[in-house]
Order: sequence, then structure tokens, then C-alpha cells
Amino acid sequence: TVVDATNVQRKARESLIRIAKDNDVLTTAIVLDVPEALALERNRSRPDRDFGDHVVRRQRRDLRDGLKRLAREGVRKVYHLKGQEEIDSVRIELERPWPDRTELTGPFDIIGDVHGCRSELETLLGELGYETRRDEEGRPVGAHHPEGRTAVFVGDLVDRGPDSPGVLRLVMGMVADGDALCVPGNHENKLIRYLKKGKATLTHGLAETAEQLGRESEEFRRRVLEFCDGLVSHLILDGGSLVVAHAGLKEEYHGRASGRVRSFALYGQTTGETDEYGLPVRLPWAREYRGRAAVVYGHVPSDKAEWLNNTICLDTGCVFGGRLTALRYPEREIVDVEAERVWYEPVRPLADQAPKRDGEGTDRAIGIDDVGAGTGSGLYVDTGYGTVRTTPESTLAALEVMSRFAVDPRWLVYLPPTMAPAPTAADPALLEHPDEAFASYRSSGIGQVICEEKHMGSRAVAVLCRDEAAAERRFVPGELGSLYTRTGR
Repeated sequence: TVVDATNVQRKARESLIRIAKDNDVLTTAIVLDVPEALALERNRSRPDRDFGDHVVRRQRRDLRDGLKRLAREGVRKVYHLKGQEEIDSVRIELERPWPDRTELTGPFDIIGDVHGCRSELETLLGELGYETRRDEEGRPVGAHHPEGRTAVFVGDLVDRGPDSPGVLRLVMGMVADGDALCVPGNHENKLIRYLKKGKATLTHGLAETAEQLGRESEEFRRRVLEFCDGLVSHLILDGGSLVVAHAGLKEEYHGRASGRVRSFALYGQTTGETDEYGLPVRLPWAREYRGRAAVVYGHVPSDKAEWLNNTICLDTGCVFGGRLTALRYPEREIVDVEAERVWYEPVRPLADQAPKRDGEGTDRAIGIDDVGAGTGSGLYVDTGYGTVRTTPESTLAALEVMSRFAVDPRWLVYLPPTMAPAPTAADPALLEHPDEAFASYRSSGIGQVICEEKHMGSRAVAVLCRDEAAAERRFVPGELGSLYTRTGR
């Protein structure tokens, strides 16, 4: 978006900078600084305006004062063009956002959190077909795949494990040689603060990394700081079909740049509370994700990597005695190796940290008592906007309505075809429009759409079981089936 206006007063700029921040985009100021005499001459010759010379002089004073404050106001870049000759010679070109590497199409090998497990990383790279390059001391300083594949690291290279400098040396060499890409993790972010000021709290494995780096040269530590400080919050690859971020990234943040986006990419989204282990309570952004791009991330260790809504977490707790995991893309194949030992005792067991799929563990029909409606206290629901309490009456009413039309899809042997949701129409008065819907399907590679009449009146779903044993597995013993009708009975 280009805003062509005087904007020499701070108040005029504030609203524009706020809009940019609200939409997580960067702000650039182009200052056209012409001599006062030329500005006065041009102002006097304008047939459509009748400003006095004092207005021009006041604007120039405001411009001088504003130049000193632009960076503090939140303007990321300032181009100060002095004089007519410099202004006339300028070319304006759009810069690609830093995360935009859509021209890189792979194939990729995306590797989860390493946490200083250099030996396991070497083993995994070998399993993936990479050939390791070593220096004169025998240390791995690079790895190349003979078929031209590119490794992508999701961050958290350091802390807790036995050889964070060895992991950094190998990954930095691969990135420098063009054999790898890397995004930062929250542990790299903390390491940057430590290397810059030495004041970061030495917890969560940073003490081990600090001690290990203390045995390295000052030049190596300088290179580590330069490397980690230059990493971009997330990467968009393969024409926009793949996003890599350490803690994941919801769709509206893809390709955006702001402190809010970087914080989400590094730490995810939390409630501000801690669980019984003293760890942050995280909001399940992946359960709500519906984006076209596959999002590959790490950060939250679990016992195995599984896809959920076109997202996958590759942190399988290698440093905690789990596995080091990679995803072959676009093949979507998982390759992993076992940890050589437990290098760092986990605060919480890995199995307890695995992302839960929607409906996981619900192997029976829902009951009123399951949702708190029968307790008299209502139901508490955790949402992205905080905890919401519903009254028993509201919960019962919602269940009654849902029971008319809903049934656990795992009970059905046949799902009737339905139209996949299309993006919301650009016209605010419409929810959807056929032209935009068909264009969306076409852009997704769908060549044929079958439309059928859909009756929006009353419906009923009957669940039939083939024998009594099957019924007892799904329903209350003795009930051979359930019938859902428009009346809810």
C-alpha cells in the first residue's frame, strides 16, 4: 500500500503506522526533501491551491523535526532523498519479504529440534543420504546430498545436549554451502541475548551451551552470534505450499513481519498460565489450522510425529531420550533415529506432550454429565480469547440442537458428498459467491466440481449395529442402536 501525502506531522503518521502494525507489515518512509526556494516557487504556481508561504515553511520545520523521530515511531526504513536531482534519479522497486523463499522448491529434508545432539544429527543425515564433510580435526563442518536435496532445520539447535558447538558448526557449514536452510528457535533467541550481553538467565540448558562455547575461540562465538542473529522468523517455500517455523505459524501470519509474528514463530501461543509441571499452557493453534500450506514445526516435544490439519511437529525429544526426526518433503515420509541416551531429564513425560487429535479418546456416545450440564455449574471452555463459562441451560440447549443433525463420523460406513467450504466472498454482503468458489477450486488443482441439491429441512440419522456386541462397544449395554431425529428424541 502506498500513501501519497505530506505526513510531516507525527499525528498524521500515527494512524498509518498503527494500521501497518495491526496487519503485521513493515513501514517505509520516502522523504522528498526539496530546497525551500523550490518548494515556495512550486506552491505559488499551483492553480488549485492558495497556501501562503508560511505553510510551506512550517511544513519544512515539521519535516526536520520528524526525521529525527521516524525510527522511534515504528518506521522500519527511511529513504531521505535530498534535492531534485536525487529525487529524479530514484527507482522504486518492491522488496520481497524476508521469509519469502517461494522460488525454492526442494526436495527438502526438514529436521526437528536437535538440542546439541550432534552425533544423532550425523546419524540422521547419513540415513537421509547426506555425505558429511570434515575439517582437519575430524569435526563435521558440512553435509551435501548427491541428489541435490536441501536440509531445513526448524530451530533449537542448541542447549541441553552434549555438543551444541558441534551442531552449530555442522549446520552453519551446510547453510553457508547452500545445502541447508534454518529458522531460529527460542533457544537460539536466548543464546543471542547471552552472547550479546552475557545477562541471559542460564536455565533450560543454556548453562551447558555457555560452558561448551566457552571452550571455543572468540572467532567461533562471533560467527555463532552472526549466524543466529541473521535467521528469519519463518520460511515460505515451494511456491507457498510449505511453511517452516520453529513453533508453528497460523495462516494470517504467513509472510508477515512484526514482533508479534516473530514471537508466535519462536514461542507459539500461550495462555500466560503454567501447568502442574511449571510449563506454559499452550493454545492448540494446529487444531484450528485450515491453511493450504503445510506447516512444519518443532518446539513442543512429543513421542512421535503425526499430521494434524496439514501441520506436523517434528520435535520428538531426542535430547530427552526420544528420537531425532526428519520429514522428507514433498514425499511426506518420516525418517528418524533413536537417541543414544537420555542427555537431559524431561520435566514432563514425552507422551503427555503429544498433540491430541480432535475427538481423541471419545470412544463412546457423549453423555450430559461429560460436559457439565448435569452438575448445575455449567461448562468451562478454553478458547483463543480466554476461558468462557456457559450456563447449564445453554449447554443443554446446544446439545439438544446438535443431537438432531450430528453423529460421530466414525460410526458411519458412508459419508454423503458435500461441497467443500470456499473462501469468504470479497463482497461483505455475501458469504460465498460461485465465481470466487470455482476460482478457488481451480487454483487448488480441482478440475471438476459436482453440485447436487441440498435440502435444508429436517433430517434424521440412524445408527444401526450389526449385533449386540457391536452395540455394547458403541453404546450403553443393552441398547442396540440410536436414532437421531429433528426433535432430538
